[in-house]
Amino acid sequence: MSLRIAVLTVSDRSSRGERPDESGPALVEVIHSKGWTAALQAILPDDLNILRETLAAWADSGGVDIILTTGGTGFAPRDVTPEATRGVIEREAPGLAEAMRAASLSKSAHAMLSRAVTGIRGKVLIINLPGSPKGAVENLQVVLPALEHAVKLLHDAPDAEAGHNPGSA
Repeated sequence: MSLRIAVLTVSDRSSRGERPDESGPALVEVIHSKGWTAALQAILPDDLNILRETLAAWADSGGVDIILTTGGTGFAPRDVTPEATRGVIEREAPGLAEAMRAASLSKSAHAMLSRAVTGIRGKVLIINLPGSPKGAVENLQVVLPALEHAVKLLHDAPDAEAGHNPGSA
């Protein structure tokens, strides 16, 4: 299955051209290594309304299966990516965020400071990732094995249940 993935970098400094975006390109590299398509890319400031509008527009466009955000998930006053994501999703998918935090905790105690949110709008999965290139890629690697199956389930694909064990929870 070829996934269409959007990458949204959330950074005041990168959006103003004061610092290069390293996380977005690092995520695109992983996406391409899987044979998937980086369908949309943008760098936006930490602005709640702009982020909400962009997430909703991208999710509703029909052009992507997954939106990855990178940045804006910490404790800084302008870190509003989780709030923007909650403002547009229809259902949360907490297991993905929990898995990322659990895996990250083995590497850094700071992982418990992540406020990342994961959820669904229509048939699109939205995943918040950390802002550092290393953290973004490491967290994406944690959820990669579940992404194709998640998209199949969201699209109600006939083979979506094929890997499930009958009778198990």
